[in-house]
Parts: sequence; structure tokens; C-alpha cells
Amino acid sequence: MGFLYALAAYLSWGLVVPVHFRMLGQFTPAYILAERILWSGLFVGALVLVWRARLRNPFPLRPRHALLVASALLIAVNWLLYLQAVQAGHLLDASLGYYINPLVSVGLGRLVLGERLRPIQLVAVAIAASGVGVAVVWAGDLPLVSLSLAVTFALYGLIRKVVGVDPTLGLLAETLILAPFCAAWLWQAPEPFLPPAPRDLGLLLLTGVTTALPLIWFAAAAERLRLATLGLMQYIAPTCLLVLSVLVFGEQVEPQRIVMLALIWLALGLYALDAFRTGRAARAP
Repeated sequence: MGFLYALAAYLSWGLVVPVHFRMLGQFTPAYILAERILWSGLFVGALVLVWRARLRNPFPLRPRHALLVASALLIAVNWLLYLQAVQAGHLLDASLGYYINPLVSVGLGRLVLGERLRPIQLVAVAIAASGVGVAVVWAGDLPLVSLSLAVTFALYGLIRKVVGVDPTLGLLAETLILAPFCAAWLWQAPEPFLPPAPRDLGLLLLTGVTTALPLIWFAAAAERLRLATLGLMQYIAPTCLLVLSVLVFGEQVEPQRIVMLALIWLALGLYALDAFRTGRAARAP
């Protein structure tokens, strides 16, 4: 199930979410972020009421649950950076950030959680890292937005794995932590809290769904998969973003990104092959 949860989350982030937020281009990223957090909180709160019998009891609270404050701040920063990239027509920059992110996740898994990589997995990570390195060196400058997206989301995934709270309850806690700040910002914002146009209102309401469900799926996957596996699967989302940015939104793809993509998918193939062989060996009598 962990694999399916991760696949659903990454496909949503790579295809559904960018199109959704591109349709909200008339609003500022900060306004969309505030609305997104509030509607996500309401949607997740409704899910908690419906699923309360299935959810794992978070009590008694542990000191590690305080880390949800940090995860809330990290995901808010990540969302804002992503929205700014989408609104500015820089989906390629966003895709590069999410290409770098799995490498950060693999590194955190090794350094913080002590996860060990098999030799073929190490080769796969090295190939993927070289692909990202080619793109960065070829571009000639440090992609700060891309790096910020990568680091904030990798740290978010690490914290959610360490905290170990139910994915839905964890997201509800994060949105509740952020909600007062969002409400205060919307109170003084020039845009109305509920836009009069039905289309705009409907799209803003849907941000609760397109935000909450992928994050719940991601958190569920983070609990079930090794951080290294979760990180390498994330290449699905930026690949979708890359295809979307070129084929749908008409952004130009540079040669270095083509080289990067080829190396990354080679790495993914090696990692998947190793996982398949290891799984088959484990099932053998």
C-alpha cells in the first residue's frame, strides 16, 4: 500500500495541482496560500469526523508531536515557493527543485535515520545526483528556488516520518497551527475572503481537496516506505511537471534538462530493478 499511496500523491502533485493553481492566476500566491490552508483544514476536519473510528489515537501526546509545528512551517514555505513558481510561469524551476528533493531525502535517510543502501542503490543515487549536477553546472548559477523547494519538502517528509502521527490527524494539526496566521492575513488582504465569481470560489474551495489528499497519501507512504525509496519515487512528480510545462504551457526545455532527465530515469530503472530482485529473493522459499 505504501507504493500506491506514494504513486497517487506524486501523480497528483505532478499533474493535478499545477493545472489547478495555474487556473487561479488572477490571485496572488500569498492569498492562494492562505485560502489553501484554511480550506484544507476544513476538508481534513470533515475527514476526521467521518473517519474518527479508523484513525489512530494520538494520545497520550509525546514530545515528538511538537515537531508538527516545524513541519507546518516547512510545508507553508514550500507551498508558497511552489505557488510563486507556478504563477510566474516557472514550472521548470519547480520541477528541478523536486528532482533535487529525492537526493536530499536519501541523504537524510542515511544521515539521520541510518538507512543503508545496497551497492546498486548507491550507484543509482550517484547517477541521479550526477544528472542534477549537470543541470546545475550547465545553468551556471545556483537555483535557490529549486534548492529551497527541495530542502523544505525533504525536511517535511523526515519530520512526518519521525513524528509517527496518523497522516490525517497530522495534517489537521498542521493546518490548525497555520490557520490563525492565515485568517489574520486574509483579514487585511485586499481580496475578499469569498470571491464573488462562482468559478473562482469553486476553484479556491477545491484547493482543500487537492492539497489535503496528496499530503495524506504522502504521509501514509512515508510511514510505510523507506525514506530512500520514497525519495526516489518522487521523480514521478517533477517528470510530470516537466512534461506539463513543455507540452501544455509552452516553456522551453534546455539541453541540460534532457541530459538530467535521461540520467535520472536510468537511476530509477536501476533502483527499481534492485528492489524487484530483492523482493523476489525475499519471497523465495
